[in-house]
Amino acid sequence: MNMQSIPRTAERKPMSLMVKSRVRSRLVFVDLIDISEGGCKIKAKRGFGNIGERVVMKVNGINAPMGKIVWIEGEFAGVAFEGQMHAAIIDYLCEEGGMKLTDFDPQKR
Repeated sequence: MNMQSIPRTAERKPMSLMVKSRVRSRLVFVDLIDISEGGCKIKAKRGFGNIGERVVMKVNGINAPMGKIVWIEGEFAGVAFEGQMHAAIIDYLCEEGGMKLTDFDPQKR
């Protein structure tokens, strides 16, 4: 499966934000490239995860819904959220976007 074969249900909005996330209970730093109500595109070191693995992210202090890696191409990956982010939250994150490193505390998830 690749990014061209995944149907889009919502418009993706560009971001430029580094976030801490968890894959396989391992801390992983990823660049959030774009985001929508149903998922996001991230960039990380090769081998950070595999298709089907769950991803937990906190974006600018906001917990994103639990996600699953649905495609990987090199350093890029697509994450489909198991729930949805509200459009107003997406707009807020895009307005607040920047090169921040957000804190992630898995105990508070």
